[in-house]
Amino acid sequence: MKTFEEDFGHLPFPGRWLGGISLVLAPALLLTGELLKFRFDFFFPEQLRAYQSHPTLMFTAYSLFLAGNILLWPAIVTLANLIGRTKPVWAVWGGSLVLFGLFARTFHSGINHFAFQLVNILSLPKATETVAQSYGAFHIVSTLSGAILFGWAVLAVGAWLSGTLRPVGVVALAMMSALMIGVLKGGTVMSVIATSCLCIALVPLGVRVLAHGSMPPARLFWGWLIFSSAVIGLFFFLGQAG
Repeated sequence: MKTFEEDFGHLPFPGRWLGGISLVLAPALLLTGELLKFRFDFFFPEQLRAYQSHPTLMFTAYSLFLAGNILLWPAIVTLANLIGRTKPVWAVWGGSLVLFGLFARTFHSGINHFAFQLVNILSLPKATETVAQSYGAFHIVSTLSGAILFGWAVLAVGAWLSGTLRPVGVVALAMMSALMIGVLKGGTVMSVIATSCLCIALVPLGVRVLAHGSMPPARLFWGWLIFSSAVIGLFFFLGQAG
């Protein structure tokens, strides 16, 4: 029977490298984003006011959080694959709920970006009034709030039952359920604790995934690095072109 570590070298999609890098990098980006906006009150009027006073800082904070949220999907798929070795039902439900929650947070980030542009275009008072009047408007993504709240706990139970994470990692993973939901939410003590716990849960696993197995040949490594950088650059300029 294969050992747990031997499975690292045979991970299906997204593979060992993308999964391992995501496990290490994504939680760090989320935590950094929360720390950068920690100094400001968490409610949306203060977040808009903070953007008016410190646009570069707030843009960076929210962008890092969004980047971490997007980059987190390979980590979750990798973790679900490892859980699914022995607990496939928990892997399916936990992984699916967390991924749906990531989609919801990405949607919220789009609203955040638009709200900040309203500050630039309309002025702070009008932007605040517009956000306040539309804050409770229904959208289908609101139905995924339960996935954000409970998905991490379900995934943590699966990680515990399957032996994928140690008890400390299991508790830390479940703490992500405490990360606040919604639009224009600033950094709080709890959000810093939750994202720090995600680092505790996922980063060591990511290091183990990346460390197990042989390194690719130097020629292949640099080839993939150059190709990936070129693709990212192309996508960036395509995005700026609209």
